[in-house]
Amino acid sequence: MKLNTDQDQVAPPPPPATMPVVFEAIVKQQALAATYNRGEVTIAPHIVYTKHGEYYLDAVTLERDGKPPREPKIGAFKIVGLGGMRVTPRRFTPSELFNPREERYDGVTLLAVEG
Repeated sequence: MKLNTDQDQVAPPPPPATMPVVFEAIVKQQALAATYNRGEVTIAPHIVYTKHGEYYLDAVTLERDGKPPREPKIGAFKIVGLGGMRVTPRRFTPSELFNPREERYDGVTLLAVEG
């Protein structure tokens, strides 16, 4: 059995080309529209972080295929899975469900909403 050392660590991949769009939406607190799992989503992005060498976005889903969700919740979206991502004019306020101090965000957060 081989133990992992710092030398064994693989550098994370470069950020996706869409990362500036995500950052803009978080800073301006504007919703993102995208295709995810073959459906259209409008999401309010709250935080970008890394997990297992991948880039993730936790967001509140505002609409899925044109319909609001049954209940508000924060979902995790793999950024490479969000196609055709664009910032919309729709503004949002940070959700009370979001806690940027959760342990899972420690040391891996790239950007989060302020509020």
